[in-house]
Amino acid sequence: MSEILIRGGHTPTGIADILIFDNRIKAISEHTDRTSDLTPNLASKTTSETTVIDASGMVVWPGLINTHHHLAQSVLKGVPAGIQNGLDDWLPAVPFAAWPHITPETLYTAARIGFAELLRSGCTTCVDHHYLYSSETEPALEQALFTAAEEVGIRFVLARGGATNAGSHAGQKAGRRTETIDLCLTRLQETVSTRHDSNPFSMSRVVIAPTSLVHSASPADLKLLAEFAREHGLKMHSHLLEVARDDDIAKAQYGMSAIDYAQAVGWLGEDVWFAHLVFCDAHAIEKLGATRTGVSHCPTSNCRLGSGIAPIPAMVDAGMQISIGVDGSGSAESGSMMNELMQAWLLHRAVQGADATKVSDVLAWSTQDAAALLGLDTGSLAVGQAADLVIFDITEPRFLGVWQPAEAPLICGEPVTAAYVMVNGKMVVEQGHVLGIDYQSLREDAARETSRLQRLMQLTH
Repeated sequence: MSEILIRGGHTPTGIADILIFDNRIKAISEHTDRTSDLTPNLASKTTSETTVIDASGMVVWPGLINTHHHLAQSVLKGVPAGIQNGLDDWLPAVPFAAWPHITPETLYTAARIGFAELLRSGCTTCVDHHYLYSSETEPALEQALFTAAEEVGIRFVLARGGATNAGSHAGQKAGRRTETIDLCLTRLQETVSTRHDSNPFSMSRVVIAPTSLVHSASPADLKLLAEFAREHGLKMHSHLLEVARDDDIAKAQYGMSAIDYAQAVGWLGEDVWFAHLVFCDAHAIEKLGATRTGVSHCPTSNCRLGSGIAPIPAMVDAGMQISIGVDGSGSAESGSMMNELMQAWLLHRAVQGADATKVSDVLAWSTQDAAALLGLDTGSLAVGQAADLVIFDITEPRFLGVWQPAEAPLICGEPVTAAYVMVNGKMVVEQGHVLGIDYQSLREDAARETSRLQRLMQLTH
C-alpha cells in the first residue's frame, strides 16, 4: 500500500491538494486562496511515509480516456501511397496492405509506440479497436497488445474487431480469409474468460467490436454478437458513417438507413458507441440520442482523410454520449490525445461559431463522460475514484500569461508533455519519461519494423 500527496496543483475546479492511497483518491482539499498551503484537515490524513509531489504552478487533470484507437498503425505514419487519399483509397493502400505482414513483434512494437505517445499526452486509458483477425490469426497477435499495455501500466480495453462476412470490404482488400461466426465467438469466449475484468477499477476489458457495422458481418451475425455482448455484460463498438457510403450500402442491401439498420440488428443503446459518425442527418442524430448511443469523435483523422466533421454539438443536444478518440496514427500521425482535444475544441467553432464548444465540454468528453461510457470509476478528481491523474508542467514560455492555468494544456496546444502520469495509483510517467519503456530499444525496434514493412509492402505493390 502506498500513499502519495499531490500538493497545490491547478485543477479544473481550483488549486487543490490530492491524497492518493493505494489505487484511489483518498481525500481532496481545495485551497481557499492562491497562497494557501496544505490544510490541517488533509495534513492529518498523511503519514511520515507519504510521498509528496509539489505540483505548485502545475496543472492536475483526471487522466484522459481515448475511446477509439488502432495501435497497429503506429508503424504506418505518413505512408506515401496513402498520404493524399480519402478513406476508401487509403484503406487498401495503408492498413490493409500492411495487414498480411503484421507479426506479433510488429504489433508489440507498434503498441509501445502508441502507448508512449498517449501516456505522454496525458492519456491513462486506451480503447484499441484491433481488427487484424482472420481464420489464420494466431493468439500471439492479440496477446502482444495486452503484454505491451501491462508493461507500460496503461488501462487497456480491447475492442475486439474482425469480420465474419465473407467477401467483406476488409477481407477482400487485405487478402485475408474471414472468420466464421462460430470461430469468432469461440475465440471471443476465450479472450473474455481470460482478459475481461468487469470491476469498475479494471485494468483490462474486452468490447465486442466488428470492424464495420455495415460491411463486416451479416445481420444474423451482428445479432449473435449483440446477444453475446449483453449476455456477458460487455460493451459494443464499431465504425459507422465515417463516409456516406455506409448509408448508401445499407439502403441498397437492407432497404433502410445505416442507423435504422443498426437498430434492426440490436446495435443501438447505452452500451454501444460508434467511431466517427460524420455523416449523420437529423433522423440519425435523433435516434442515436433517444437510445443514448455514444460516439467516439476523431477530429484529426476525419480532417486528415477528408471525411468531414461529425456534428458533435447537435449530438450533445440530442443526448448522445460523447467521447474522443485518437484513431490510428496512420491517419492521425501525432498519436496525441491532447492534439485531439484541441482539434475538438476548435473545429466546431470554426464552422458553427465561437459558442459551439467550450473547454470544459471537451475536457468532460475526454474524462468523466468517457469513463461513464466505458463503465469505469475514473475520469474525475473525486474521493473514491481510481487514481488516474496527469500533471502538466506549464512553465514553458508558450503557457505563460494564461489567465486560467488549468486550461493551459488544451488552449495553448502542442507541444505539451505530461510531467507525471499516474494510473491506478501507480506512477507510470515521471519527468516526461514513460517508465515502462526503454526509449533506445523502442527506437531500434521501430526502425526495424518500419524498414521491414516498407520493403514488403513495396514488393506487394
